[in-house]
Amino acid sequence: MTSTEPSRLEKRDRIIDAAVEVFADKGYRAARVSDIARKAGVADGTIYLYFKNKEDLLLVIFEEKMETLLDQLQSALAMESDPLARIRAYARHHFRSIEEHPALAQVFQVELRQSHRFLREYRPEKLWRYLDVFGDLVREGQERGAIRAEVDPFLAQWAFFGALDEISIQWVLARKRERFNLEQAALQVVDLFLRGMACPPPSPHPPQNPHPTASA
Repeated sequence: MTSTEPSRLEKRDRIIDAAVEVFADKGYRAARVSDIARKAGVADGTIYLYFKNKEDLLLVIFEEKMETLLDQLQSALAMESDPLARIRAYARHHFRSIEEHPALAQVFQVELRQSHRFLREYRPEKLWRYLDVFGDLVREGQERGAIRAEVDPFLAQWAFFGALDEISIQWVLARKRERFNLEQAALQVVDLFLRGMACPPPSPHPPQNPHPTASA
């Protein structure tokens, strides 16, 4: 007889998904482990078989969901070959992920900032990997002559992510999200950055010598 009892992995995933919904709905500080257990359909004590405490659960959400976002980002970038088009794809993917997963966006943009451990002790290496992808796109653009050589990829990746992050927060906190066009925001953010980073197009006419040599 086949057992219908969910596996440990299925139960753990169910708890994580329930925690995302509860943290987004109630806020991290106000949410209780019992709320998450009820949402996941498990006993309160079951949570502690998988996670040390509520903060541990919050950090596991970040780790596992960031890994998924990184994989999806790479898939989106693989569809483009031009470095500037890949930068546009990066911004579109970032905002599309926000729109498609609003509860997770709430957790990432607002609730994670309620964790003292995340802000003071935790090393968000997967977030750094996410930013490094953009830095690599800048280097690729420089190697192919599309981005100015003097642009610092490290500074560019933090500045670009800062713009995406601030717009994402505004979307999460907006009362009428339907009026907030993230697709248009992605295009404008990329346009602003590329105007500053991109190499100027070659001149269609060769420069004229202002002092031509007199003919003999």
